[in-house]
Amino acid sequence: MAKAETLSKAQRLHKLCHLLYRHPYGLTASELARLCGVSSRTIQRDLQDLEEMHVPIWDDEGNPPRYGIIEGYYLPPIHLDLDDALALYLAGRLLARYADTFNPHIAQALAKLAGILPEPMANHIHATIRMLSQRQADETFERVLQVLTLAWATGRKARIWYQAAQSENIHEYLFCPYFIEPSAAGSSTYAIGYSSYFEDVHTFKVERICDARLTTERYEIPENFDGPAVLSSAWGIMYGSEVEEVILRFRPAATRRVKETFWHPSQRIEDTKDGGCILHLQIAHPKEMLYWIRGWGAQVEVLAPSWLRQQLKAEARELNKVYEER
Repeated sequence: MAKAETLSKAQRLHKLCHLLYRHPYGLTASELARLCGVSSRTIQRDLQDLEEMHVPIWDDEGNPPRYGIIEGYYLPPIHLDLDDALALYLAGRLLARYADTFNPHIAQALAKLAGILPEPMANHIHATIRMLSQRQADETFERVLQVLTLAWATGRKARIWYQAAQSENIHEYLFCPYFIEPSAAGSSTYAIGYSSYFEDVHTFKVERICDARLTTERYEIPENFDGPAVLSSAWGIMYGSEVEEVILRFRPAATRRVKETFWHPSQRIEDTKDGGCILHLQIAHPKEMLYWIRGWGAQVEVLAPSWLRQQLKAEARELNKVYEER
């Protein structure tokens, strides 16, 4: 191991993180300087660099102040068997297909996964990382998601600045993340939690959050809160206690494909005499299903609700005009 005085800056920052995290009551700058073999001024610069890298440093404002890293930032190692690794591999592939921008944290996580996989699987993960690296980065989204993740993991409120889809104004909210949920529709990510402004659980689209900052104010997720149960009525991300019955008739050519997949907890399928099937669903906001229904084209007919059927009929007429004109 290298001597303290010959450590590179990267090695020193790594050691500094290790020291801060392993000392829950914190260390002073002079103690860190002695352990790292550098001056206190160098340690102060290193602490500032770590904060700019979004490592959550705390200090007790004592005299002299003690520094540490917020508990929960680092996770303990885990041991995987091949089946565990395959599950993470499949999740990683889905993540790569869902992400429409380059996120270095995703690439780093996939690289760590590749390091423990057998060569054929690891090669595919490395190819996935190369594919991701060609996408445009979104530094704002990356920074905001990092803050929300840290707030969720450590039970600290986040202050966010949010611009709604139909608004030109940016509003500030104090937010307690209860969980973070991806949505395949639009490759979007949502943060769901309590907002004091709404005095209720609220959903924020992460891509619309302009900035986020971690606070020192603590919060606790209610013991009776169940994230998956909240979304059980949703087709995607829009949940609610009131549901509508959606009834879809599929032609025989689509029936096998419909039956192959578990679409929703409320689904019920009945066969029709012509070899087709009818899918019954109880959905909180059926409008979320529009993109999915359109994808089936003429293989599906909306029977209910009536407003959804009328909307699809109107779209079909407009689509017919487009192709007739051309």
